[in-house]
Amino acid sequence: MIGIVGIVVVFAMVVGGYLWGGGKLGIIFSSLHYEMMIIGGAALGAFIISNGLETIKGAARNVAAVFTGPRWSEQDYSDVLILIYDLLKIARASPIQVEEHIEAPQDSTCFQKFPRILADEKAVALICDTLRAASMNYDDPHQVEEIIDKRLDIQLHHALKPSHALQTMADGLPALGIVAAVLGVIKTMSSIDQPPEVLGKMIGGALVGTFLGVFLSYALVGPFATKAREIAEQDHQFYLLIREALVASLHAHAPNMCVEIGRQCIPGEFRPSFDALDTALREPAAGT
Repeated sequence: MIGIVGIVVVFAMVVGGYLWGGGKLGIIFSSLHYEMMIIGGAALGAFIISNGLETIKGAARNVAAVFTGPRWSEQDYSDVLILIYDLLKIARASPIQVEEHIEAPQDSTCFQKFPRILADEKAVALICDTLRAASMNYDDPHQVEEIIDKRLDIQLHHALKPSHALQTMADGLPALGIVAAVLGVIKTMSSIDQPPEVLGKMIGGALVGTFLGVFLSYALVGPFATKAREIAEQDHQFYLLIREALVASLHAHAPNMCVEIGRQCIPGEFRPSFDALDTALREPAAGT
């Protein structure tokens, strides 16, 4: 919702200021369609050339996320801590029994209680792989920590690729605006024998290209890329808290202590209170 507000403010201030200063929208609208075709089409084509299909799909999801916000909610953060608590309690009681949950999470009663987490392959794989590694009795838990850190670094790198691609597009838009403006000047020069009022409109139309390139770059695509990066990093905190809670278990901390360590790693706006989480953990469904 806040993204829509920002877009409305941008257009209201730019268009409103232009009109207040005596500008006329007619000359912009008369050339907007073909200038937008040149700039937008070239930017889209360059974006497709320089990125793979997965990055292109990720960029589309990132643009949508600007309006919908981060993927994980406060409830999801609480749920994943409860899930980890359940699994750690089972692992402490019976290492063999926990294998039933981590080898077939789709059939696990623990995972099935939290369908949003179960639907996320990365979260499920991180939990199951770490618990599986713990069951192998590594001599040094730091070995598992190192593996998890490398895994999460790669995961974050891939999550940020779409926002990087959008930022690259934003950086190129002003230059594409100049391309459109130069083409407009070329068209104007071919009509140099026309009266000044005709040439003035043609030059004004050419300058619309420069305006569009700069406007799209700094007022729309650039901010979208920045927000997409922020959301990707915020969503990554969900996996970092899983990491912290499970790493704590590798050092033989009690399940409730592991969960508290994970809770402390949650961003403030999503962090459940200690009492709220403690109450959720004490419910009959937890740990059964």
